[in-house]
Amino acid sequence: YADRSYSDPARQVAKGRLQIQVIDDSSDDTTSIARDLVNNYRARGLDIQLLHRDNRQGFKAGALQEGLLRASGEFIAIFDADFEPQPDYLLRTIPHFMTDERLGMVQARWGHLNPGASQLTAAQTIALDKHFVMEQTVRHRANLYPKFNGSAGVWRKACMQDAGGWQHDTVCEDLCLSTRAVLKGWRFRFLNDVEAPAELPTTISAYKNQQARWAKGSTQCLVKFGPAILTDSGQRPLARLYALLSMSGYMTHVLLLTLLLVQVPLIYFGYRPPAGVLLFAIAGIGQPLLFVLGQRELYADWRSRLRFFPALLLVAIGLAPANTRAIVQALFGRHHTFVRTPKGGPVVMQLATSGSGVAPALTGSAATPYRFPIDWIILVELLLAGYAAAGLVLCLLTGNLGPFFFMLTCTIGFGYVALAGIREQLLPN
Repeated sequence: YADRSYSDPARQVAKGRLQIQVIDDSSDDTTSIARDLVNNYRARGLDIQLLHRDNRQGFKAGALQEGLLRASGEFIAIFDADFEPQPDYLLRTIPHFMTDERLGMVQARWGHLNPGASQLTAAQTIALDKHFVMEQTVRHRANLYPKFNGSAGVWRKACMQDAGGWQHDTVCEDLCLSTRAVLKGWRFRFLNDVEAPAELPTTISAYKNQQARWAKGSTQCLVKFGPAILTDSGQRPLARLYALLSMSGYMTHVLLLTLLLVQVPLIYFGYRPPAGVLLFAIAGIGQPLLFVLGQRELYADWRSRLRFFPALLLVAIGLAPANTRAIVQALFGRHHTFVRTPKGGPVVMQLATSGSGVAPALTGSAATPYRFPIDWIILVELLLAGYAAAGLVLCLLTGNLGPFFFMLTCTIGFGYVALAGIREQLLPN
């Protein structure tokens, strides 16, 4: 909120009732930028502090747990650094806790600060809108093991403590805490009409890293909580089934790669699937319909946004190798590093005007732009694109056009993600 002006009454309320923690594990000039901002607001009377750690023990969960131990309030709102919640966010979320003493968390819908930056960000917008507008709405209203999304949510501190606080044995600390809270009998609520916009990853490498972390964390939570969910007598069988299916949702990438690998030999030997397989294709229409409904619910121009569906399909397919690797690591690995997701927007901050004058301007960015090292998974993506292209040729040579669209989307999807990653590596900082 450094660039926003608030009325004096609102500022006085914040001074008396709001404790702000800026939690930072950075090792670049982010810390000095944050410290200057914190000092400026503290000088103006706000209860704000910078919690900087010189180590990354426990990664994000470890930092959040340290903040929780120092938090003095009854309710805790959590935002990642790239979120810009509206000024009335707390006024629209906190009152829900007053009517239900067992309400442990309120989740707001994620909005988007840069949806039109590229085909990639537009595709992410569609995916996230579907998740929140359709999945989260149903999940919370039907009490199907509702969850916190890691940001733009308010927790009752007593709920967090009762559930055991932040734990760092998974890289999805949000899903981990949510599941433990549900197992403890706490209730959650999702507010579709409260929006907190955030920045979307602008590079394929950043998005691939983010999705791989979510795939790994979901799988870790499935392993960690699977038995407890199955035996949870406090939840309906449908809720338990939904929880297990949602935690294993990223397994679709493993299945996609398996289907691709077996498809080429089947085409070569002239195998034709029975007509009953068509039923699975019809069932697959469900997901696209949810994407469409999500756009229709939020935007008046929803029809024009459907032009980004091809990009969404290709990126989703192209992420399969990276997400499959993350799942394998979750199942068989022992050490899991939390790798942050860099965002593409410039860091430009202007300290707000104080009552006694204008605070010094502060403009900055990381001294060295963050870039992922070259990942060998790009080679796998290229090989899979070539393999799918070979299958495409076989479809034409044998006249077996049934798998043609699948082989085509795999060829383009794997090729696009691989080439986009190579291009990002070759571009200058």
